[in-house]
Amino acid sequence: MPVVWVLTFCFLSSVGAISAAALFLLARKELRQKVLPYLICFATGTLLASALLELLPHAIEEAGVEPILTIMLMGLVLFFLLERWMIWRHCHVMGHCDVHVATGPLILLGDALHNFVDGIVLAAAFLSSIPIGMATGLAVIAHEVPQEVGDFAILLDRGFSRKQAFWWNLLSGSATFPGAVLGLVALDWLEAATPYVLSLSAAGFLYIGLADLIPSLHERLRPAIGFPHFLVIILGIATIFFLHRQHG
Repeated sequence: MPVVWVLTFCFLSSVGAISAAALFLLARKELRQKVLPYLICFATGTLLASALLELLPHAIEEAGVEPILTIMLMGLVLFFLLERWMIWRHCHVMGHCDVHVATGPLILLGDALHNFVDGIVLAAAFLSSIPIGMATGLAVIAHEVPQEVGDFAILLDRGFSRKQAFWWNLLSGSATFPGAVLGLVALDWLEAATPYVLSLSAAGFLYIGLADLIPSLHERLRPAIGFPHFLVIILGIATIFFLHRQHG
């Protein structure tokens, strides 16, 4: 049943990602600095491949090229505006956050909104098909872990204790569940809306990957991304491609 899959991936992308990030923060600083770029590389590959190989083709098949690309273009502009107002901002590089005013409450608010939308996206994807849902869920989880690591770093830097940072982050992450419930109910009644939600999801994935993750990699891995990092990006793409070929 799609409901079981949706709730499972909601749990993995919220509680699971936050728990993984919390364990990651217990590691030595040197180890964190070495591993985080690889997490970001894998997230970049899965996000871009999921948007371009799974979400967009399915949406275009259902609703046509021009409407879907129009919605995606509008989505990219919307995400840019939201980022400028610090609602959709994600800090993927630990210890760095290039927002204008990076306060703890705003990070939590942005994270809660993002997770709420992720819940709707997961519901839409699994109502379309189980393979698309799994590919989408994997992409969401892959980018949630480094995002949560960055959120923890910001909250600790803003004076939160480790315990406070964990519980507040867990609360904001739980917004995935009401988003999923809303998505399951609304999209079950309004099946025609599914390709447009998937198009917005693809826009979000592309925006996060191209406007956030890749620039953070260039910043962190100066002067250039090394061959092992490139291979991990390819691994992320190959993972989604494999799911697409198996179930396409």
